[in-house]
Amino acid sequence: MQFNIVEISSSEKEVEVKYDYEEIKDDIDKEVKKESKKIQVPGFRKGKVPANMIKKFYGDALEYEASEKVANSKFWDLAEKEDLKPIGRPAMTDIKFEPGKELVFKVKYEVIPTLEIKDYKNIKIEVPEFIVKDEEVEREIKYLLESNSTTEVTDMVGDDDNFIIDVEAVRLDKEGNVFENSKPENFHLHLNDEKVQPEIKEKARDKKPGDSFEFSFSNKTDNKNEAGELLESSEEFRYSFKILEIKKILLPDLNEEFIKKITKDKVSSESEFRESIKNDIQKYYDQRMEEIIRAKLISEIVKNNDFTPPSSLVANVLEEYIKSEEEQSKKNKNKYFNKDEAKQRFQKSAENEVKWYMIKNEIISKEKLEVSDQDLTDLAQKESEKTGLPVDKLLNYYKSSGHLERTLGEKLFDYLKANNNIEKVDPEKFNKKVEEVNEQTF
Repeated sequence: MQFNIVEISSSEKEVEVKYDYEEIKDDIDKEVKKESKKIQVPGFRKGKVPANMIKKFYGDALEYEASEKVANSKFWDLAEKEDLKPIGRPAMTDIKFEPGKELVFKVKYEVIPTLEIKDYKNIKIEVPEFIVKDEEVEREIKYLLESNSTTEVTDMVGDDDNFIIDVEAVRLDKEGNVFENSKPENFHLHLNDEKVQPEIKEKARDKKPGDSFEFSFSNKTDNKNEAGELLESSEEFRYSFKILEIKKILLPDLNEEFIKKITKDKVSSESEFRESIKNDIQKYYDQRMEEIIRAKLISEIVKNNDFTPPSSLVANVLEEYIKSEEEQSKKNKNKYFNKDEAKQRFQKSAENEVKWYMIKNEIISKEKLEVSDQDLTDLAQKESEKTGLPVDKLLNYYKSSGHLERTLGEKLFDYLKANNNIEKVDPEKFNKKVEEVNEQTF
C-alpha cells in the first residue's frame, strides 16, 4: 500500500491511496460473496448460484461495485493508523480499479487546522465610554411617573404637556383646501411625547373640544447620485387637526410612597431613588461597553490569524443560524422568509464563529488557562449571596452543565482585556469614526 497526502488548504486535504490487487483480493472476494447471496437466477435458489454462472452474467461488475466499498473501508483504516483525524464527511473524489492489477482512489477530507496563533496581545482598540447623564435619569423618572399615571376628561388643553388629545386629521393642499382623495384619520396624541412636533404642542394650547388648528412640516430626504454626490430633497406636508376629546394626565407625586412601590421597598428617599436609577443605567452601559470590547478584540484577533475554516463546521453553524431565523420568522408570521437569502447573509458570521472557536481554544491552550475548583467555589459563593441557593448545589450545577466552558471563556476575556490596550473615548467620537469606516466600505 502506498499513499500521498496533498494539503489543499489549512483545513482541507486530499489523500491518494494505491493498493496492489493481491493486498485487497480477500476484501474484494468477501464483498462479492455478500452481493452474490442477494442474486437470484432462474433455476437456482437465491444465494446458491455458482460463481462461474455469476461471472458469466455479471462479468467484473460485482468486483467494481465491491472496490468502492473496499476503498471506503481502507480509507478509514488508513485514517486511524496514520492519525489523519478527518472531520465532517470525507468525499471520494476519484477511484480506479483494475481487476487483478490495482486499486487507486482519492479522498478529500477536512481536518481541524493546526494554527500558530499570533498578535493577540498588545492590540490597540477604542471603545465608547458611556457615562450616565442627569437628563437620562430625569427621563427615566418621567417614564416611571407616566407609566403609573391616570387620566381624566377635561375641557381645555393647559399650559403644560401632560395632556392627551384625540384629533381628526385631514391633509391640506397649498391653498388650504382638503387634499384630493384625502380621508380624515383619527389619532391619539400624547403632548408629553418628545416625538410630537413642538408646533403641534404650541397650537394645541388653550384649545377645547371642537376647536381646530393647522400645522405643517417638511420631510427631508438625502440620496446619492451615481457619482456619489449627496442630493437633498424636501416635501411639504400641511394638516388640519380638529380636537375631539381632551384628557388630562394625572402624574403621581414623587414621594416616599411612590418610591417604595416602584423599588419594592428597597429605597425610600428621592436621592436614593435617583442614585439607584443612575446605577441601573450605568450597569446597562457597562454591559454594552463590555460587548463592544469583546466584539472588537475578536474581530482584530481573527483578522490577525485568518485562515480557511473547515466548511463542514461552517455548514453546521450556518444551519443553526438559518433554523433560528426561520423559527423566528414563523413566530412573527413572516411569509417571506428566504432561506437562500438568509444563507448568504449569515455565511460570513458562521465562518467567523468557527474561526474564533478554534483560535480561542489555541489561546487557552497556549496560555495554559484553566478553571480551578477554587474559581468555581468563589463563583458559587458570590451567586449564593445573590440567590440564596446553597454553595454545594451551585457547584454541582456548574460541573454538570456548560457553565465550566462559559467560566473558562470569561477567564480568557479577562486575560485578553488585561493584555491589550483598550482606550475609552467619547461616544460621539467613536460613532463618528464608525460612520467614516462605513462610508469608506460602501
